[in-house]
Amino acid sequence: MRYRRTPIEIESPEQLGYATIENNLAESSFTDMRLADYGVEADLGELLLPYGDHLGLERLRALIAGAADTLAPDDVLVTAGAAAALFVVSSALLQPGKHAVICAPNYVTNIETPRAIGATVETLQLRFEDRWQLDLDQLASRLRRETRLVSVTYPHNPTGSSISRADLERLVEIVESHPTAVLLVDETYRELAYGDPLPMATSLSARALGVSSMSKTYGLPGLRVGWLTCRDPELKETFLAAKEQIFITGGVLDEELAARVLDRRGHVLALVRAKVQEHLAIVREWIDANESFEWVEPAAGVVCFPRIHPELEVDVDRFYRDLLERFGTYVGPGHWFDQDRRFFRLGFAWPAREELERGLEALDAAVTSATRPRQPAS
Repeated sequence: MRYRRTPIEIESPEQLGYATIENNLAESSFTDMRLADYGVEADLGELLLPYGDHLGLERLRALIAGAADTLAPDDVLVTAGAAAALFVVSSALLQPGKHAVICAPNYVTNIETPRAIGATVETLQLRFEDRWQLDLDQLASRLRRETRLVSVTYPHNPTGSSISRADLERLVEIVESHPTAVLLVDETYRELAYGDPLPMATSLSARALGVSSMSKTYGLPGLRVGWLTCRDPELKETFLAAKEQIFITGGVLDEELAARVLDRRGHVLALVRAKVQEHLAIVREWIDANESFEWVEPAAGVVCFPRIHPELEVDVDRFYRDLLERFGTYVGPGHWFDQDRRFFRLGFAWPAREELERGLEALDAAVTSATRPRQPAS
């Protein structure tokens, strides 16, 4: 394994220091929440703390599986966050010489871990000009004899785009037609679709894996709880063996608290969705009135991926420098996702309303300060 720290981690708000940021628009999750905000009882004084079930707390697994009619609790493997689930999948399926097709831009772990393993990673680039939509014919053409993994993220991070159910089903069919490929769907924002949510990928096929967590949608990254869903018995056994060799079992406290939150899923999601829609409307109004920035409006989740208008003559380095140093505002620059730095990820559901509004004003001020004056025609 060849590990390297990536810009998104080195330059993350927690590494930069939250005290240095007045308006934090860089986060990709819902607001950090307390259990009490969701009405969840957290008295754990009498809870026994043994090694837990190696698959994860059964009640928690039943709550996760309950979101799909075709899944059972034993189809769920609880992990220490979604990142651990992604690591389990990559380390179990890939090795040098194996081929992975991964959509990009993407959450960095989805790409970086296969690279660290030494697999042959081929990225399928989504484009602003195509409204960040997946070209299924192009994806199908990339599959090789040695392809082991096809990895997508829907709803998408960092753009907020999504895929139709029909296209998801066709994607499943493409992978099922390949003798050795497995489909991985990072579905972290699935429950934050603005319309009907996509089905859990694993409910559609035994060759499809799903990954999610308590971090992004529920605003509880301090509960290190994520999960991997899988219906293939042989793969499940392999993934369980990988988990056991990495950390044996999850934290009993974390899993119990996650189960208590999911017990109140309907109530919790209603609170989350209300804020997401309120803040999305603020960003939409800002974009509609703006000549300096453009976007593809997101269809789900808590992030979008605007860009400085390509016709605007801007010193991009100065834009980011002034944005933070003069105007106290932080966004996720495009290079976090191997994209042009005119793009940036804007997380609109983490900050309070006032912070979001100040941050949008700061983006306007920073782009104005960094815009080069037009030269008069000769």
